[in-house]
Amino acid sequence: MADLVAVFLFIGVVAYCVLGGADFGAGFWDLIAGGARQGRAPRHLIDESLAPVWEANHTWLIYCLVMLWSGFPTALAAMTSTLYLPLGFAALGIVLRGAGFAFRKASIRTPEQRVYGAAFALSSVLTPYCFGSVAGALASGRVPTQGNGDAVSSWLNPTSALGGVLAVLVCAYLAAAYLTVAARGHGDPDLFRYFRSRALAAGAVTGAVSIAGIFVLRADAPRLFHQLSHRSLPLVVLAALCGLLGLGLLRAERTRGLRMVAAAAVALIVCGWGVSQYPYLLGTHLTVQDAASPDGTLWVLVGVACVAGAVILPSLVLLFRVMERDGGADRVGSETP
Repeated sequence: MADLVAVFLFIGVVAYCVLGGADFGAGFWDLIAGGARQGRAPRHLIDESLAPVWEANHTWLIYCLVMLWSGFPTALAAMTSTLYLPLGFAALGIVLRGAGFAFRKASIRTPEQRVYGAAFALSSVLTPYCFGSVAGALASGRVPTQGNGDAVSSWLNPTSALGGVLAVLVCAYLAAAYLTVAARGHGDPDLFRYFRSRALAAGAVTGAVSIAGIFVLRADAPRLFHQLSHRSLPLVVLAALCGLLGLGLLRAERTRGLRMVAAAAVALIVCGWGVSQYPYLLGTHLTVQDAASPDGTLWVLVGVACVAGAVILPSLVLLFRVMERDGGADRVGSETP
């Protein structure tokens, strides 16, 4: 039962990475879009793409917190008492990001828009970096079972830095790929080329950092490196193939299937991390079974997860279909292969 709850928890993690990650990545491109005049068109497309979904995608974060809190309270206590700095920065980033995004759209004066836009964009980079550093801390075994670990070195270390940088890059790649499709759907060739070139660059840099990260993990997180190169190797290979296929579609200027391929690449690498870490929740200690709540609580969580899936998934599918239709999906569907 504990393993089943852990699977449900990890499904939420994957969903948040794929959906919420694209939202954070859009903020990255907003940050480097340039001045008010130069960046007006890409920022307008980012606003149009984010507005209907940026709150809905955070549903997965709440879901993950509830599952972790109720299903594995020992692990959550250890994480929050050790990694309170990056988790606090991430929470602050989520709040500032939402406020900046909302107030920028409501502001009329350019100076105010710049302030709120800067808050939105900078927080969109800070938050995924902090979440990635938390993942690196867990994977490298720097969170003690009893909690109260070193508040600094637990997340300021090579593996956490790699996790943070990769999180930012992956989010940027996802967002650029999604926005490339959105630009094609809007029939804007200039924005299509703009985001296509950035998706290609983000994908190439992400691949290069991933390869360099092999040496970081081998030196700093040997158990994770061993599991990634053995147990999780098929998932890693599939993720790499999806990444190459995504770059191939971008180079060929084809958007059909691009979002699914980009999302699959990210989902597979996140799943590879999860499979590598199993059966531990804290990287090298505290197994899923040892951290789990009583069976009665786990049964309730399974029921809650099933109900949540039955309610949330159809709503999100409907939301995305409405967005795609309103964004000009008919143009995408009629694209010449």
